[in-house]
Amino acid sequence: MMAESSRPSDKMWGGRFAEATAASVETFSASIQYDARLYRHDIMGSKAHARMLARQGLITEEERDAILQGLDEIEAEIDRGEFVFKPELEDVHMNIEKALTDRIGPAGAKLHTARSRNDQVNLDFRLYLRDEADALDGLLAGAQRAFARLARKYLGAVMPGYTHLQRAQPVLLSHHLLAYVEMFQRDRDRLAGCRQRIDIMPLGAAAMAGTGLPIDRQAVAEELGFAAITANSMDTTGDRDFALEMLFCLSLIQVHLSRLSEELVLWSTKEFDFVRIGDRYCTGSSIMPQKKNPDIPELIRGKTGRVAGALMALLMTVKGLPLTYNRDLQEDKEQVFDALDTVKASLAITAELLDHTEFKTERLRVATAGGFMTATDLADYLVRRNMPFRQAHGVVGRIVAFCQERDCELVDLTLADLQQFSELIGADVFAVLSVDGSVNSRLSAGGTGRARVEEALTHVERLLGITS
Repeated sequence: MMAESSRPSDKMWGGRFAEATAASVETFSASIQYDARLYRHDIMGSKAHARMLARQGLITEEERDAILQGLDEIEAEIDRGEFVFKPELEDVHMNIEKALTDRIGPAGAKLHTARSRNDQVNLDFRLYLRDEADALDGLLAGAQRAFARLARKYLGAVMPGYTHLQRAQPVLLSHHLLAYVEMFQRDRDRLAGCRQRIDIMPLGAAAMAGTGLPIDRQAVAEELGFAAITANSMDTTGDRDFALEMLFCLSLIQVHLSRLSEELVLWSTKEFDFVRIGDRYCTGSSIMPQKKNPDIPELIRGKTGRVAGALMALLMTVKGLPLTYNRDLQEDKEQVFDALDTVKASLAITAELLDHTEFKTERLRVATAGGFMTATDLADYLVRRNMPFRQAHGVVGRIVAFCQERDCELVDLTLADLQQFSELIGADVFAVLSVDGSVNSRLSAGGTGRARVEEALTHVERLLGITS
C-alpha cells in the first residue's frame, strides 16, 4: 500500500500532481466551514450556466436536464440538513460538483466547462451580497420606522441639544430622533450604490483570460437578473472592490448604531435620566441588586470595532495583491459574513429596543432650564436690532458671566439687569429667552422649529409608508 505522501492526488484538479495533499494543508486551506452558506447561489449560478452551455451546443439537452435535476436534489438535501460537506473537497463549489458527478456521472463533470472557480466564486459572492443588500435595506427601513414612531409619539417635547457634550440649545426631541432617520437614509442610499456595483455578472471571465469556447455571457446575466457583465476578465477574477465597499457600508451603519448606543447608555444613567429602556432589554448585576444595565446598546457599541476591523482586514489582504486571482482572496468571505451577521443582528435588536424605550419628557424639559441655553437667541435678538453679530456675541457673553457671578439663569434677570449691557434690549426680550420661544423660532429649513419638524416627520412617514 502506498504511503499518503506518495499516492497520486485524487483531487478534481489533481491531474498533474503525483502526491496526495497533506492532511495539514487540507485543514489549513479548506473554506467549506464558512462558504457553505453560498450553496443556494452556487447552485443558482450553475443552473444558469448549464442552460447556457446547452443552448450553445457545448452539452446536450439530456445532459442539461440531468444536471438541473441533480442540482435540485442536492439543494433539497442541503435544505433538509442531510448533505454532508467534506472538508477535503475544500469549498462549496467542489463539494456540490463532486456530489453532482457522483450522482449523474460524466454529465456532471461537464458542468465546469468554460468556467473556473475564480469566476464562479465571484458570481456566488455577488449573488449572495445582492440579496444581503436588499435584506439590509429592509432592516434599515425598519429602524427608521422605529425612530419615526417615537418622533410622532413625542412631538412637542423639548430637550437639551448638545455640542461637545455640553448643553448648547434647546431642541425638539423629535428633531433629535429624526437625525438618525437621516443617518440611516444615507446608509440606504450608499448601500443602493454599492448594490449597483455588485450587480455586474462575472461568469465567463474563467480563470483570468476568458474562454475560447462559444459561451453567451449576456444570456447568463439576464437569467440571473444582472444589470451588466464585467468588461475585463483579469480585473474580474482579482476584483473584491464590491466586497470592500459592502464592508465600508456595513462599518458606517454600525458606527451610526454605535453613536445611538452611546446616547442611550448616557441617557439611561441617573446623571441624565432621560430614558427608560424596557426591562426585557436590560440586564442586572450578579452582585449589586439595584443595577439595571443597558447591555444591548453597550454590546452594539462594542461590536462596532469588530465590523470596522473586518473592513481593515480585507483592505490589508487586497493591498499587495498582483493581478489576477490569488488564494489570499479566500480570506474575503469570513470577514464579510461576520460583518453582515453582526450588523443585521444589531439593526434588528435596535428597532426592537426603540419600540420599548420611553422618554422622560418632564426630566428632559427640566434639563433645558440650566446652562444658558437661550444665549444664542439673545444674540440673535440684538442682531435683529442691527447690532453686528460679533458685537452681540460679546454682549451676551458678558451677560452670561454676570449670571454666573450671581448663580442665576438668563430668565432670572430683570430688564434693568439686561439693559446694563445694551440699550437695544427691550421688554419683548423675555419672549426669546424662553425655551419654547427659542425652539419655535428655529424655522429655517431643517431647523428644530415645531412647524419644520412636523413637515420633516410627515415627509419621512410618507417615504416609509407609515400611516396614522
